[in-house]
Amino acid sequence: MSGTTWRLIDTGALDGASNMAIDEALLDTFDPGKSTPVLRLYGWDPPALSFGRFQDPGEVLDLERCRAANVTAVQRITGGGVIYHADELTYAIVCAPQHLPGETTIKESFRFLTGFLLTFYRELGLPASYAADMPAGMARLGRRTPFCFAGRESYDILIEGRKIGGNAQRRLRNAVFQHGSIPLLDRVTTGVGFLRERPSGLNRSVADLATLGVNIPEETLKKRLASAFAGAIGGTLVPSQMTAAEGERAACLTCGKYASGTWNGDGMEA
Repeated sequence: MSGTTWRLIDTGALDGASNMAIDEALLDTFDPGKSTPVLRLYGWDPPALSFGRFQDPGEVLDLERCRAANVTAVQRITGGGVIYHADELTYAIVCAPQHLPGETTIKESFRFLTGFLLTFYRELGLPASYAADMPAGMARLGRRTPFCFAGRESYDILIEGRKIGGNAQRRLRNAVFQHGSIPLLDRVTTGVGFLRERPSGLNRSVADLATLGVNIPEETLKKRLASAFAGAIGGTLVPSQMTAAEGERAACLTCGKYASGTWNGDGMEA
């Protein structure tokens, strides 16, 4: 892993369908034996909802409310609960098992691939820790809920006992995909409003950078995030663009899958 070169792709802020299509395209076109591993940074414009690959959007989302607010819901290629994406910095990682330093389990690789987030938050002056590393009783683990930020898993990141962002991984035989969110502003209340069942008390159990006193321009945050990633993996990030094959695959997925009401739920067009 040490000394490996990674591609850094910043696609900027895109709509939900395009974002999910690009994530899947980067995974689909990745050749474990030949491709350079990827760190992608992106945002969401307009805001959108994403739901996990094992969720039924009609069961967890108030689709009528989504339509009335003109908020698109798109399915992710990873599991987990609903996330409302607005005013956040999002990352995606595509690599092969050999790019990981000897991890043999999903949990081990997940801990390694989220390590840069701990560095990132701590360098912002925030006391970030994994939920599993908190003193007993401070973080109830294993609570899976329809809304991502309401649950707590071992390697969720907590700051002063409050969960910040969410991360999810998809493991294939010869490839690893992971993505996650870094909330810049508090948009949880808005997101909860699109759920059929709305958890309470989230304002006391979740966090975002602005609420924690971090008000740094997004471009600066991207640079700091990339630096934390390079340091954590012991490799080099080289700014890159999507290849023609990646772009063509993403366009195909956008039109044929992610902009489809059939794929995203009951009539939810992107």
